[in-house]
Amino acid sequence: MTPDLTFILGGARSGKSAHAERLAAESGLPVTYIATARIGDVEFAERVRLHRERRPAHWTLVEAPLDLADALRDADRAGHCVLIDCLTLWLANLLFTPETANEEIAVLPDSAREAFARFDAALRETRGKVIVVSNEIGLGVVPLGSVTRLYVDELGRLNQRVAAASTRATLMVAGLAVALKG
Repeated sequence: MTPDLTFILGGARSGKSAHAERLAAESGLPVTYIATARIGDVEFAERVRLHRERRPAHWTLVEAPLDLADALRDADRAGHCVLIDCLTLWLANLLFTPETANEEIAVLPDSAREAFARFDAALRETRGKVIVVSNEIGLGVVPLGSVTRLYVDELGRLNQRVAAASTRATLMVAGLAVALKG
């Protein structure tokens, strides 16, 4: 059985989260929203507040800044919709822990590789409708610095794996949905 997996990606403020939320609401299914954000400052707390206000109050919220695979497995079931927002923040959480915030990272840590493998497997095993949101950050110039290049490269690889597993993929540009797959 092929998973019912929709992948939505786009740049900052492209409308990807709002589009994903609209698809989840239109599914008519009970929705679990898995948030991967960690609030680190006042400005980001405001962004999260706006997201919360936009979502229906009856949706279940699960916060999973690190263990996305288990959160997906716990929330997934037939006749249910899971919305994951977003892979971009999840990757940042895996790479930049409070303990390693000032360290120079040259290669993907084993813990992140393991988290990716677990998430990839969880996606393949889903039984319900799943919507995954991520940023497309690979359209610009090659970033300066090894840490930033590692982040851009790993997000690109993660996005490719999710897109390959998806039945539908959409690129959001200026609030417009451009179908890529399905």
